[in-house]
Amino acid sequence: MATRVKRAFKYRFCPTDAQAAELSRTFGCVRKVYNLALAARTEAWARQERVTYNQTSAMLTAWKKTEELAFLSEVSSVPLQQTLRHLQGAFANFFAKRAKYPRFKSKRKSRASAEYTGSAFTFRDGRLKLAKMAGPLDIVWSRPLPEGSVPTTVTVSRDAAGRWFVSMLCDDPTVQPLAATDAAVGIDLGLDHLLTLSTGEKITNPRHERRDRARLARAQRNCARKEKGSANREKARRKAARIHARITDRRRDGLHKLTTRLVRENQTLVIEDLTVRNMVKNHRLARAISDASWAEFRSLLEYKAAWYGRDVVVVDRFFPSSKLCSHCGTLQGKMALNVRTWTCDCGTVHDRDVNAAKNLLAAGLAVTVCGAGVRPQRRTPGGQSATKQKTPRREP
Repeated sequence: MATRVKRAFKYRFCPTDAQAAELSRTFGCVRKVYNLALAARTEAWARQERVTYNQTSAMLTAWKKTEELAFLSEVSSVPLQQTLRHLQGAFANFFAKRAKYPRFKSKRKSRASAEYTGSAFTFRDGRLKLAKMAGPLDIVWSRPLPEGSVPTTVTVSRDAAGRWFVSMLCDDPTVQPLAATDAAVGIDLGLDHLLTLSTGEKITNPRHERRDRARLARAQRNCARKEKGSANREKARRKAARIHARITDRRRDGLHKLTTRLVRENQTLVIEDLTVRNMVKNHRLARAISDASWAEFRSLLEYKAAWYGRDVVVVDRFFPSSKLCSHCGTLQGKMALNVRTWTCDCGTVHDRDVNAAKNLLAAGLAVTVCGAGVRPQRRTPGGQSATKQKTPRREP
């Protein structure tokens, strides 16, 4: 069955001084309009009134006519309209209880970006030209766009390290479901080993942040010694930001390669529903958990599985995968984190992580077959049970 996948292709580019100035002004105007609209909607919320996207769009037209905000007319109007749509989406997520109340954008902490739709850019013969600009962007084409694909939206951004990026969203006809296979794997996430598979394979945790920790600490101390607001402090800040960016790029590259391999080799992938947000509150493990990037791993795995026709089963976080014997089904008592190997009453010696991965796989396959979840198994032996899943139950 043919699929239609919207895919973003991200490239670096080197703007001219005029382009950098224009884009910086656009970023500032986008942030200003977002904050003004959020303030207006917050005030209306206090009065128990509702403000829609059309009303904020009319406000934007009125703001441009004022002397104080006349500079909003100097940049392309499309990114300003798009930021109002983003705000509308943020409120929709808030009312649906999928997110918290929208927050104001900060000049120094918020992402500097602007989104252009098809009416605000031209793409022809591999040359991208944005509205209000005299010439095309000097893009580093690290890979080609899919043949015959035309970008529908273009997002320009600048990261904390001063690097410029352009992201093009277009249809990718090359993404097709892979041939079905009977292979299934349970995946246990950890810190000593990033992943432990039910096959017994253990994938080492590269610990990208630890490798550059000393260099990053020196750069941050150097930045802290500089006077706030000075040019030297900005240089030192960017140096530290470049180290952070290098760590992030290496981590993301490794996760992309790993998730792509798992999706290609397995039809069903079973993972545990970890509450990373709560786990990082443990200050002894917060840095290691953040460096492992479990949430990003799950995100990459899920969208790639959707692309290629694979199944990702998420097991309930309270399922005792580590304490349950994968051989006889006996549930052990409390087990400290430093216990990496244990012996069941049936005589089976378990590697804690491999045993957990096997139990996750069995629970995921059980729910895939029966489509139901039951309570976690009690201590009494008698076979492993299925567990609650995030996937909906099948109705009889």
